[in-house]
Amino acid sequence: MVLTILKVYFVCTVILMMVYAVRHAIFSYNRMFGRQRMYYSDIFDSDMPSITVLIPMHNEEKVLTYVLDALLACNYDRDRLEIIPINDNSSDRTAEMLEEYHSRYPFIRPLHRFEGERGKPAGLNEAMRLARGDIIIVFDADYRPGKDLLTSLALAFQDPEVGAVMGRVIPYNVDTNTLTRLLNVERSGGYQADQQARYNLRTVPQYGGTVGGFRKAFLLETGGFNTRVLAEDTELTYRLYTHGWKVIYANSAECYEEVPETWEVRGRQVRRWSSGHNNVMFRYFFRVLFSKYMSVREKLDGMLLLLVYA
Repeated sequence: MVLTILKVYFVCTVILMMVYAVRHAIFSYNRMFGRQRMYYSDIFDSDMPSITVLIPMHNEEKVLTYVLDALLACNYDRDRLEIIPINDNSSDRTAEMLEEYHSRYPFIRPLHRFEGERGKPAGLNEAMRLARGDIIIVFDADYRPGKDLLTSLALAFQDPEVGAVMGRVIPYNVDTNTLTRLLNVERSGGYQADQQARYNLRTVPQYGGTVGGFRKAFLLETGGFNTRVLAEDTELTYRLYTHGWKVIYANSAECYEEVPETWEVRGRQVRRWSSGHNNVMFRYFFRVLFSKYMSVREKLDGMLLLLVYA
């Protein structure tokens, strides 16, 4: 009996791996030889939406100047721009440094959190209730956006079907060691191949939690981020699709990040992602399967995406 169970398990595992191999082969072929779906980069509209940039921070005194200075160099109309750094229980000079920026740039409005529930989802929920912009764009504190990035991301929301948009992440510490070089390959495959191919094929591009934006009204109307879900970005992706919205991928909207430089840090990162992603899988698998808003193609890719960590 045990031997039979192991054989069945082995056969099912092989079949599943073959399904994912075919899936990735289709994505790679589409990216190399298929017709590439264009982004909204040729749109020009003098009436751009008002945006609020949220930056969750915890003890980020060493890196916060990079992201804030990069955002200040962006070419977005400052009358339509608000930046809210979220100081979440920092014990270093993060709060002091943010107040220095606020004194020089009034549209940088720090939120200091020393009470209540901790964590990124809780901080984003509190900041959204204070935000003045119609569109929320999120960056992690160690990211460095290019000067055209805010405009590129905001353009997608001229389309009334778009609920969220995701840009492309590029490591800037690639040459540190073997791990960072491997993660650069992973990022290239995940964004340049998978995300762009899913966008081309009109399946399920994924909002990634940073270097992306979403409509504030939708999230507030549906209860904000669930603080019990670690992968709040994946949860938002599927919440949007199961409510009839679309997620758009902007390959030309580039932002630069510092990837993990040790295997220990990378291991913690993957464990956190897998835990959060599998939580979303249990919550949304059948919602996706029976959704009246998603096409058969979207459902198939959506379920395979939900199962990647499982």
